[in-house]
Amino acid sequence: MKVTVDIDCSPEELRTFFGLPDVQPMQQAMMKEIEDRMKANLAAMDPETMVNTWLPQGMQNWDQMQKAFWGQFNAAGQTGQGGKPGKKSDKD
Repeated sequence: MKVTVDIDCSPEELRTFFGLPDVQPMQQAMMKEIEDRMKANLAAMDPETMVNTWLPQGMQNWDQMQKAFWGQFNAAGQTGQGGKPGKKSDKD
């Protein structure tokens, strides 16, 4: 024998029927708190703040970083002028 019971009610009605607490006010308060925290943290998402956070203290100066790159490019260019690195050209 097979018995099927279909109950048509809302989740709120079912919670009340089983005596479960209404968590909707607590959920709304928690969502408001999360929303406030997210809004406060959006200030930390501006590009300048993110770059300052990601780069180490010594590399925050863009000129210093640019000089480091150019120094590496120049050193690589001087060792690769028609010969292998470490090998002097005929002109020297």
